Amino acid sequence: MKKDKSLKNLCLMKKDKSLKNLLSSKKSQSMLFGQSVQAQVRQQKKVSILNRVNFPKDLKKLSKSQLKALSQEIRDKIIEVVSKNGGHLGGPLGAVELTLAVHYVFNAPYDKIVIDTGHQSYPHKLVTGRKNNFHTLRQYKGVCGFCNIAESEYDVFGAGHASTAISAALGIAKARDYQSQKHKVVAIVGDGALTAGLAFEGLNNTGYSKTNILVVLNDNRMSISPNVGAISSYLNKIVLKPGYFELRKRTRELLEKIPGIGKEEIDRVFKVQERLRTITNEGIFFESMGFQYFGPIDGHSLDELIPALQNVKNLEGPVLLHVKTEKGKGYAFAEKDTDKFHGMSPFDPINGQKYVATAKMTYTDAFANALIRIAEDDKRIVAITAAMKSGTGLNKFEKHFPERTIDVGIAEQHSVTFAAGLAIAGMKPVCAIYSTFLQRAYDQIIHDVCLQNLGVIFALDRAGLVGDDGPTHNGPFDIAYFRAIPNITIMVPKDENELQHMLYTATLLKSPVSIRYPRGNAVGVGLDSELKKIEIGKAEVIKEGKDLLILGVGPILYDAIDVVQEIKCNATIINARFAKPLDEELILKHARKIKNIITLEEGTLNGGFGSAVLELLNKNKIKSNVKMIGIPDDFIEHGKPDIQKKLAGIDRESIKNSIQEILNRK
Repeated sequence: MKKDKSLKNLCLMKKDKSLKNLLSSKKSQSMLFGQSVQAQVRQQKKVSILNRVNFPKDLKKLSKSQLKALSQEIRDKIIEVVSKNGGHLGGPLGAVELTLAVHYVFNAPYDKIVIDTGHQSYPHKLVTGRKNNFHTLRQYKGVCGFCNIAESEYDVFGAGHASTAISAALGIAKARDYQSQKHKVVAIVGDGALTAGLAFEGLNNTGYSKTNILVVLNDNRMSISPNVGAISSYLNKIVLKPGYFELRKRTRELLEKIPGIGKEEIDRVFKVQERLRTITNEGIFFESMGFQYFGPIDGHSLDELIPALQNVKNLEGPVLLHVKTEKGKGYAFAEKDTDKFHGMSPFDPINGQKYVATAKMTYTDAFANALIRIAEDDKRIVAITAAMKSGTGLNKFEKHFPERTIDVGIAEQHSVTFAAGLAIAGMKPVCAIYSTFLQRAYDQIIHDVCLQNLGVIFALDRAGLVGDDGPTHNGPFDIAYFRAIPNITIMVPKDENELQHMLYTATLLKSPVSIRYPRGNAVGVGLDSELKKIEIGKAEVIKEGKDLLILGVGPILYDAIDVVQEIKCNATIINARFAKPLDEELILKHARKIKNIITLEEGTLNGGFGSAVLELLNKNKIKSNVKMIGIPDDFIEHGKPDIQKKLAGIDRESIKNSIQEILNRK
């Protein structure tokens, strides 16, 4: 094996019989990968270009051939780290050359580069001072998986949710203009983000504003419209040549010198010119919104990217450069399965397979399986997702009911109002959306669903703390923001069995319902064969005691049960099941007898389940010794789930300490 073979080449060398035999065992695969990494390390000591690049200014010292070699080194580093830590893979691999070209042409951090969502930010992080710490990606106190303004001055705007880049970049550009500054502003946005209304709002306002700003459309999957033949290719090549831009500049200067010709007439001439140019290419939509459109160009060709960026860099007004890239570029498995490799848990880089110790049921599995069972008997069930089909389990549902599975793209606002339309016409829509993403549709939840009291079911995956993705993806707020809205029922299952019964119950109602459940493996209690209806607002007593009353919702109750058994506490434990409506009769009955009370939830304490209990006690003039356990008024940073829970004070040890503290109070 030659020393300069990349990981991609290593994966593609299976045609060699001796190597194929070597790959037949797990142990051999690990040995081979280890040897290849060691070989690369030895090679990098001699010729590594990445070792010479600490900041973007170092890129400007490299030749085109060195930049191309650096691209492969960056890909190898991303694959190496993500295979160990997990993270996003397809997007970063596809954005390597684009990242290098942007930093080569522009002068960050003086020029402001805004990267949408951060899924494509790994190459950016490697060339902006975080190379030596990149192995800590998504680890506690390590490099964040998204752009983070507290982490680096090169991270201009933080975002874990898509479609914010254009709006943020326009704000930054307008602030520059107000302050008479001269730096450039670049927004790099993925084509998937253009399915969100926020992106179109940003495009619309940017085009109208006439502000100097460059939007780079990283088109890695969705074709906005077909590229039409040789004429389009020819025109695109013309506009990327320096002479085209120089001609535009000189023509405008010449026209401005002619007496009697005003700015409006000159603008009209150039608009006609642009219309003629875009008649056969993909840019007519963007031109109609007020952008000068250029492209599409090959986003993996530095020979095209660098001249194109240099040529559009100093144009006046809003400019959009359309770049075509391939998601997962340079890693065969990621190129083949872009959905799987969008975001990955740790995997074997030799075969692209995830490391799985045991195949346990997750809450997502329990939800999907239950929805399939219910939909078999109820033809009115329709499942809706906002670009997270596999993440929410609806890919399984789709195999059974493809015509009743609808992916609206990154458009949570639309998904909720669309569901409201389905509900008002007699269907039973189930919106399966991560808790953190549903925040984007708060007005639609109130105005379109709850105000009209429509039977929309919100299945909130990833509720609570989610681990390595951190604060942009944690979902602690849904109980609190739903509690403030009339007409909605809030269900919180303690395990996978209760989840399936709650989902079934929700489909029997004609009013809005929220069901929240966490990321990861379920408790493992098993599933009842028959689905059961749960009486709305009725809690269950798990254990009777006289010294302490524990009121909780969700799987965190199992930690409390274990702690109570460990310290031999004489406690009553109640699974409230519902954060709204509360089982007021049962809670008050026990609260009048037991003055030491603990509330439990994996949600924010501000306005959450614990707050609901306090409001109930206050309303009924019951004075109690109450300790609320939940997520504090803070954003919990990224790290493994056990670390996050400890930081939030909702881990088993924190529950134990809280119980002992409240029992020892005088």
